Amino acid sequence: MIGLISATAAGAAARDRLAAAWPGRTRVYEGPVGRSVELAFAECDQLVCFLATGAVVRLISPLLAGKSADPGVVCVDEGQRYAVSLLGGHGGGANELAARVADVLGCAPVVTTATDAADVPGLDTLGWPVEGAVASVTRAVLDGEPVALRADAVWPLPPLPGNVGADGDAILRVTDRIVEPRAREAVLRPPSLVVGVGASKDAPLDEVLGVVEETLRHAGLSALSVAALATVDAKAQEPGIVGAAERLGVPLVTYAPEKLASITVPNPSSAPLAAVGTPSVAEAAALAEGGELLVPKRKSRGCPAGRAAMATCAVVRRAPRGRLAVVGLGPGARDLLTPRATQELRRASVLVGLDQYVDQIRDLLRPGTRIVESGLGAEEERARTAVAEARAGHAVALIGSGDAGVYAMASPALAEASGDIDVVGVPGVTAALAAAAILGAPLGHDHVSISLSDLHTPWEVIERRVRAAAEGDIVVTFYNPRSRGRDWQLPKALSILAEHRDPGTPTGVVRNASRPDESSRVTTLAGLDPATVDMMTVVTVGNTATREVAGRMVTPRGYRWQS
Repeated sequence: MIGLISATAAGAAARDRLAAAWPGRTRVYEGPVGRSVELAFAECDQLVCFLATGAVVRLISPLLAGKSADPGVVCVDEGQRYAVSLLGGHGGGANELAARVADVLGCAPVVTTATDAADVPGLDTLGWPVEGAVASVTRAVLDGEPVALRADAVWPLPPLPGNVGADGDAILRVTDRIVEPRAREAVLRPPSLVVGVGASKDAPLDEVLGVVEETLRHAGLSALSVAALATVDAKAQEPGIVGAAERLGVPLVTYAPEKLASITVPNPSSAPLAAVGTPSVAEAAALAEGGELLVPKRKSRGCPAGRAAMATCAVVRRAPRGRLAVVGLGPGARDLLTPRATQELRRASVLVGLDQYVDQIRDLLRPGTRIVESGLGAEEERARTAVAEARAGHAVALIGSGDAGVYAMASPALAEASGDIDVVGVPGVTAALAAAAILGAPLGHDHVSISLSDLHTPWEVIERRVRAAAEGDIVVTFYNPRSRGRDWQLPKALSILAEHRDPGTPTGVVRNASRPDESSRVTTLAGLDPATVDMMTVVTVGNTATREVAGRMVTPRGYRWQS
């Protein structure tokens, strides 16, 4: 919950704008400002104060409990010029909140956190627990001092500056093993461990949690690297298991007994087979998604005299999974690049793309991002490279124009990728949509996009598709309509459409949609001169209902109430 506090009419008006923009996520505090801040500080995860920063500093100073406990606090000035991240920039999410407040109110976010100012990912922003000398190592990273990276495996981390590498007095360690950090060592805990748990009915929480924690400690493994507890479906509501997951702060995942019974384990037993339908719960559940069995089944100890152990556990280490984000950059204009695409570009430690597309977004990349770029015609090579980098454990962004899944890089990359990496698709504004917005509303009813390039698709197939669209009276957008080496395909496609549509059918031509040298015109099917079209152009041909209205193409949706 986000607490909103204001002291003036102008502040209240801005406060109400935020409340309206974020329904159900805010709480407005009325009354004396000091008391409002005190209540919000205790009750909310974040605060937005429409007050001077000095006033807020004085009000919150007696309330500060610590970096891990305090909420994030953002201040907005009376003129709504700035949203200042004042407290809890990373841990409290104030930096991100300042940006979101700025988006709503149209002001400038002010973030003074050193890592954000230097465009370096903070160790406490990676989503993993971190221990040790976090401030000291972060300072070394920012100062350009050599920092040794010691990782047990390659994890899909965001890009780190060039001074983070093999040597250095400061150390950044990535491990799931219990280590005692040195004076200048920070330890990141990757989510590498899965603990399988079995338990008798009504097994006490302390016994279930105890066997998990004791097993991890005995094996030299950190509980902070536990990604999940796993068990059989029949134990999904078992209080001791549910409570242990909650105490550890991890999800509880469950599996059908048939799946667990199919997994080969070193210590099967007849007892769980009779009780829940599988000869193994702890070991099989831990191994259900693969991995290395580090600790075979262990039983709980310290039970009351005469009572058998009621809980078991086993520990598996899963190999890191690389991450491939397939990112659509849109048609070219920076303001048509989605925020999600920007996030993925900044998250990737490896960027793969066509050189001219890399140039479009090079300024958005974080320092340390490794760029793999190539020229036209190397699509399959780029796809293989991106997948290989992800398989090596990296966080990879593979970029394409428009939407990366439309005549772009997603198809070859996903055809190459298997289930051993995580794949994220980031949609983008396509050339057809950008052109349609310029032309008016030509895609108001059923429409289809067809590429006229026969470099990879036989012309017979393309012609069959054009003919089907013509016969079906579907609006058509032609991609790759004409090049110096392919000058007859567009006239042929237009002649096929002309067999089923009036010569006066509105036809739109847009070149370099959304770019500085954008040009567009609305003509007719008969009036279009193919010689004026090139590979930077998309051509949209309306259907029999499409009309030109005030110089714009409009295809009626076909609602019954429309005449």
